[in-house]
Amino acid sequence: MIPLVDLPRLHAPLRDDLIAAFVRVLDSGQFILGQPVEAFEDALARYTQAAFSVGTSSGTDALLMALMALQVRPGDEIITTPFTFFATACTIVRLGATPVFADIDPDTLLIDPDAVAAAITPRTVGIIPVHLFGCCADMTRIQRIADAAKLWVIEDAAQALGATHKGRMAGTMGTLGACSFFPAKLLGALGDAGAVFGNDASLQPALQALRTHGTSTKYYHKCIGGNFRMDALQAELLRIKLDALPREIEARQAVVTRYR
Repeated sequence: MIPLVDLPRLHAPLRDDLIAAFVRVLDSGQFILGQPVEAFEDALARYTQAAFSVGTSSGTDALLMALMALQVRPGDEIITTPFTFFATACTIVRLGATPVFADIDPDTLLIDPDAVAAAITPRTVGIIPVHLFGCCADMTRIQRIADAAKLWVIEDAAQALGATHKGRMAGTMGTLGACSFFPAKLLGALGDAGAVFGNDASLQPALQALRTHGTSTKYYHKCIGGNFRMDALQAELLRIKLDALPREIEARQAVVTRYR
């Protein structure tokens, strides 16, 4: 049987580089955050053309951090799609808010902007469109709706890193973008990891504090955050795989062309 995702085969061309990265981290003694995470964050921001990125422990934690940074409160309503992984709605509920599901477009399987507009109530504070299968939701219309209603937008780009909509990268068109680096993703870690990124740099300090229990200075906590830190090993491995990502996308596009 041919596996749907053959990770050993995907990693084979990068095996020597990945092993060397493991040895570097092992010998450094720095296993959480630190220079490897900062280097990956810089590389991811450059790749996505974002102003910043903040590495996290998972895609779920990336979504949760983004919601916390935007000060979601109990009683808030957030519009999203029912056609997504559980984490999208779960993170909303964890903060006491309510996910309001807007139907998908039957042709694209992505959230329908008309359904989004119809779902807005006085309690709506934001929208979480989910990009799926390497395709972006109609961010032009969604952002127009959000701007008119004074709502923020968090893009769930877990399945669309590298995809574009009208020349802009997935995750950089709304207020914030969140991404998962689960091993089976297009850019997959060798474990769990994620990131939040965007172009409003004023949100970066809050996100960095939230990922380490709300810390501003060591042992001083200015807010309630969590343990959402990225491991140095995952960052080092992801940076190597990010360099190879354009080639991976090109190879997948060639397969699509062949099937068509």
